[in-house]
Amino acid sequence: MRSSAGLTALYQETTKRTQAIWRDAPGSGEIMQGDYYQKETFAPVAGIQPTPSAALHELMMAVNTLAEGDPLADAMPLHGLHFTFLAIALPRYQRLQRPERLSSLLNAWEPFQARYTTITELQLVALPGQLLLAGIPDPASVTDRATLAQTLLQSDWRQDVEARYANTTFPPPFWHSTLLRYRAQRLPERWRDFFVSRQHQRYGTVTALRQLVMANYNWTQVEPLA
Repeated sequence: MRSSAGLTALYQETTKRTQAIWRDAPGSGEIMQGDYYQKETFAPVAGIQPTPSAALHELMMAVNTLAEGDPLADAMPLHGLHFTFLAIALPRYQRLQRPERLSSLLNAWEPFQARYTTITELQLVALPGQLLLAGIPDPASVTDRATLAQTLLQSDWRQDVEARYANTTFPPPFWHSTLLRYRAQRLPERWRDFFVSRQHQRYGTVTALRQLVMANYNWTQVEPLA
């Protein structure tokens, strides 16, 4: 588990790598034929849905304004703000469908519910084709996420978890929400400029009760599971 300083360094290193890619490739590159995720399907996931601060609200409004009229820009709506605590499976369920083996999932989740997660030092982090809002979690949440991850790996949800995290670290190191997904290899110049103008700003703190839900990719449709 990374320390606060280690996580801050990871965010900075990620942005530096992205900016190096941007410098070497000024254009947006190849356009994606599909989307990052299946938009009409749902997945079991744990996370928080906090109320944005004034500064965060302004940031999200600015992202959505800049995205208007661009079919390649998928900006997070204001009512979709969330921070994933732990994703559990790939999005493959239909709306209102409850996952199989629900009782074992609820048993795994039970020790970690009715607790709050707080994320501080919110800041923009750049990926080649995305903008993230990332921050520093409270220590108890870090411990809880690692414990839940191990619990799931020792349960009948192991295959689902391994499929969901086939191409990334588990549990994931970032604590973030994706503000913008751009359906191309890289962000165009106007988005790069937007990031550079705000990359050193901080957007305060969010805190909310953890939830286990069925959610679509951007949490604009959410059904509680517990």
